Amino acid sequence: MKNDVIAIVPARSGSKGVPNKNIKQLCGHPLLAWSIAAAKLSGIERVIVSTDSEDYANIAIKYGGEVPFLRSKDISSDSSTCFEFMRHAMDWCEENDSDLPEYWVHLRPTTPLRDPNLIQKAVRIIKESDSLDSLRSAHEVPESPFKWFLKDDNNMFEGLREDLSPEKVNEPRQNFPKVFNPNGHIDIVKASHVLNSSNLHGDKMFVFVTPNTSEIDTSDDFEYIEYQIDKEGSPLSSFFKA
Repeated sequence: MKNDVIAIVPARSGSKGVPNKNIKQLCGHPLLAWSIAAAKLSGIERVIVSTDSEDYANIAIKYGGEVPFLRSKDISSDSSTCFEFMRHAMDWCEENDSDLPEYWVHLRPTTPLRDPNLIQKAVRIIKESDSLDSLRSAHEVPESPFKWFLKDDNNMFEGLREDLSPEKVNEPRQNFPKVFNPNGHIDIVKASHVLNSSNLHGDKMFVFVTPNTSEIDTSDDFEYIEYQIDKEGSPLSSFFKA
């Protein structure tokens, strides 16, 4: 039976802010392992880790990930896009596997505090709607950017839009539309779209609303998330105890 759902964890080497960030230890396990754990506990059987490093590959395999290829350096730089590594992985699977999965669950290593139940829910949503090109998680922001403004070269007020006057931006936040900020909980894209376009998400992207979550960008973030896990636990802990 064809398995039409696959997870992909991008984990290039060469991080400058935190050296080897994607394999830095978080509560005794490399960062990329937490995304593998989330995928596995959600019921996704196959997890590809897309990396340019043999060392990263060996670590990923130890935690149950697959590394059937290494990414080339030209799509592993700071400026490389998600579309590039995703298309590269899909092209490889199309050429080398008997079946190409349709639904690709994109799990960034820098969001380690995931609930596997949210992944299951997101997969159900996109599979139940043929009209969707993709799904992306986001959380509601408490401070509306419609209340923000620019300043011109003379330090004078300039609204983000023509209708946003100084009086308008002083109105209560409830007068403005709700705004959502994309986060790293989960993205899902469809192979049928990506392989026939030049973008990941298409025109019909479902907004999957999740709680806000801590994401890792600095060494301090590692310390804070370890504190969170020590204090509150993690639904992924069972994976590491198995």
